[in-house]
Amino acid sequence: MTAPQDVKPLDPAADRPRYASAFWRYWTASTISGVGDAITTVALPLVAVSVLHASSLQVSFLTAAQYAAWLAIGLPAGVIVQRLPLRGTQVAMDLIRAAALLSVPVAAAFGVLHLAQLVLVALVIGLATVVFDVGNSTFLPSVVSKEELTARNSLTSASASATQLGGPSLGGVLVQLLGGAFTLVFDVVSYAVSAVLLRSLPRPATARPEARGQSMQAQIKEGWRFVTRHPVIRPCVAAATLANFTCGAFMALLPVFLVRTLHAPAGLVGVLIATEGLGSLLGATLTPRLAGRIGSARTILATTLFGASAALLMPLAGSGWGLLPFALGNLCFGSSIVVLSILTRTHRQTVTPTGLLPRVMATVRFISWGAVPFGALTAGATAGALGNRQALWLICAIAFLTPLAVWTSAIRRMRDLT
Repeated sequence: MTAPQDVKPLDPAADRPRYASAFWRYWTASTISGVGDAITTVALPLVAVSVLHASSLQVSFLTAAQYAAWLAIGLPAGVIVQRLPLRGTQVAMDLIRAAALLSVPVAAAFGVLHLAQLVLVALVIGLATVVFDVGNSTFLPSVVSKEELTARNSLTSASASATQLGGPSLGGVLVQLLGGAFTLVFDVVSYAVSAVLLRSLPRPATARPEARGQSMQAQIKEGWRFVTRHPVIRPCVAAATLANFTCGAFMALLPVFLVRTLHAPAGLVGVLIATEGLGSLLGATLTPRLAGRIGSARTILATTLFGASAALLMPLAGSGWGLLPFALGNLCFGSSIVVLSILTRTHRQTVTPTGLLPRVMATVRFISWGAVPFGALTAGATAGALGNRQALWLICAIAFLTPLAVWTSAIRRMRDLT
């Protein structure tokens, strides 16, 4: 039986209008879901801090649980995405995340919410997000031509940055008005809307036949070898891994630092955390221009060093106007991270053979995002032993390992990654 006309795989050369329409539906789904995620970024740790009175180490468990999923299924995720119907898998992951998150306000309504449930919810969301994100990175090249990848990656990153800018601020206000648990309903709705939009997209092309005949282990090894032996992807992954370790530490430490050390109210905590989104938006906007003018490799070299240096402003923050150094440091660090992400992701999507792309993206995410829980737990343990401000100084020092990874590689002698 022939598939309905609205779900046939796209041929960009033959049908440009449908090609463009599919991208915008893809973009809308990602943006709406991103708004909900940004709200949850603030609401979930604030539930732990304000409702359950969790310690710094306990709050770090939430970040660690969510990103530990990359260590658990990060490598098989590429094979899973390649073997299952991509569109259906994306929809299923959205619905799983919505159901898991909905359990938090339900438990709060009955007065049975516990920290263990928050950690379990974070883990389930993390597992579904692993599969979803690998699929999303694989989906994009099927609705965007190769010539448009850098621009479309910049647009999607800019949109994500805009949601990070407005979402945490909105989340902080909603937490004050509704309470942290019930604020999570907004993210539940965003996942449902994303699922509906993704369900309307055309089916991507199926995996290459020879890949289907391989064992899972053989397919995983093929993706791993491509990443670890590639002269450009390898150091880029090292830099991303170190950057994500730092980001994981910041995610776990910054809400506690702002609330308990600087005594900032929940609404202001959201605004301050959102400055990272503003920086990311600026970085995403400037990335194509910077890469075109000085080259993608040189842009990465400059911005990673800039971001690490600017992060040193955050532990200098105090109360009142003393919060400005925190905001500026968070903004600049966020801008550097998104530039690194856009340029390295575009490079991988461009140079990787189509049949290998899901496994390469999964391998990169497994290595780099697998560092997030270690960063979160390191921050939590260090804060418990030394204090929040001292722990923040240590994490900012570790941030300099990211530029070190690219400055000591072959990228230092390149103008562009390709």
